[in-house]
Amino acid sequence: MSTPIHGTSARQPAAVLPAARHRRAGGRTGSTSARSAEHALLEMQARAGNRAATAVVQRAQNTGKGKAAENGGAPAGAKKNYRDRIAGLLDRFKKNLEPIDTFIKGFQTPTNAAFTQQAAAAANEGLKHSAAASGTSAASGNLLTEATGAVVSGMDAYKNMKDARKHETGAGHHTANKKAKTKGTDAVVGAAGSGSYSAAIAKEVTKLQKASHAAVASEASGIASAAVGGIKGMRSAFRVGGAARKYRQVKELGDPHLVHAGSLARLNESREQANWAAAEAYVALDAYWKQAGEGGLEFVSEAVDAAWEAMGEARDAAESLQRAEKDVEKLSTAQGYAKKKQLTKIGKETVSGGGESAKAAAGIVTAVAAGTAGLASNPVGWGLAGAGAGLVLGVTMYKALRAATKRYEEVRHPERWGPEGGTPEEAASRKESLQHALKFWKKVSKGERQAMAREIYALAAGPGISGSGSTTAEMRESARALLIALKCGPAKHKLEPEAWAGTLDDPAKTAGWIQEIAEQLASG
Repeated sequence: MSTPIHGTSARQPAAVLPAARHRRAGGRTGSTSARSAEHALLEMQARAGNRAATAVVQRAQNTGKGKAAENGGAPAGAKKNYRDRIAGLLDRFKKNLEPIDTFIKGFQTPTNAAFTQQAAAAANEGLKHSAAASGTSAASGNLLTEATGAVVSGMDAYKNMKDARKHETGAGHHTANKKAKTKGTDAVVGAAGSGSYSAAIAKEVTKLQKASHAAVASEASGIASAAVGGIKGMRSAFRVGGAARKYRQVKELGDPHLVHAGSLARLNESREQANWAAAEAYVALDAYWKQAGEGGLEFVSEAVDAAWEAMGEARDAAESLQRAEKDVEKLSTAQGYAKKKQLTKIGKETVSGGGESAKAAAGIVTAVAAGTAGLASNPVGWGLAGAGAGLVLGVTMYKALRAATKRYEEVRHPERWGPEGGTPEEAASRKESLQHALKFWKKVSKGERQAMAREIYALAAGPGISGSGSTTAEMRESARALLIALKCGPAKHKLEPEAWAGTLDDPAKTAGWIQEIAEQLASG
């Protein structure tokens, strides 16, 4: 860590103190369980979670001070307004918390559940208190991440609502409007999750204090956890449905090689006819040249002009065919990529939704166990919690690895997904690329998805856009049909078809269109 942490070793986290006092008391009675490996692991988890969270807070504070110093006390609006600055700092803070949150959800929480079940089965009060201390630390870390995420999502939703009202129609309106709805939902789910983790903290604290209402707190926490898990599982199900519909709509467009087989055949026929016309013109020119006398130079000149014109038509026909064949390949690749993205989203959301559903079931078991002494040592809740955490952790690790790989490639191989015909940026060294890959708070801005968005736009754009003038009408219609399948059509943009097509022929709207297509390729 770049910032040293002072004072954390001089005092123990508050959540660990009751367990420590209990262990000292247990030592006087000669109990050996207080020194067991389970107690050591749980205490280490609690300390590690609290220290990591403290380090993240200090790092975020230092980052904010550095930003303020860079701005030199400039008034709001000089570079960014205060709301944007706060949102940026909170987003950075949340992304710094996410690795800790992933560790807690994937390892610490299911481990706590296992030790809690073991302590209940063996009636081991010492282990029960240690598990409660570790559980308090885990729930506190989860609460901090979830609450920060809810605030960031709420601010993003508000900002995108303003952008949607500002644009009113077009790609900019649709992109902002969809983000506003998504971020708004994230904020609501985050708020519900924060409530669930607050209930979890209350549950663990009542265990530490041996409060008489511990069973009530456990039941409330289980119900809250089940409700939030059910909400998240339902949201994943809706996302799976949206991705499946988009996949079907893209698939229904058909293979471009088959769809455009007729137009390619006509272009090939035109090319062959132009080649024959050029050959005949050259034969005529040769005949005129051989038979021409002193007065035949005029006919030779006309034959030269005819041969030159025929050759130009043959060249144009060949270039049109070659361009159409390349466009078919590009459209086929783009459709394949769009279908792959939707299948990947279906897989991720299915696994993630299954994990959340398992966690919801674990919450129900916890709630039932809280009121039924016979179920207190039932391992079903522990098993469901572990399975759910494992599924969610698997999806999180997959996303993190994929994002790191893309960040590495965008600086190590900038020519791979750079704009066609443009000058690629200088490639970074392997060390610099690895360092960039580890910057998990940064989004990929020059990857395959952005490159595919540019390809689709170039095919669908009007003749007024540079590089799109020679696209055939059939190809342009197919590319626009793909836009509609990706939910970028006139209805989504609140435009009539003619006005919608006009935005595709407006160079000022090119950047907005590319951003819109990239967003829709990734969403369901």
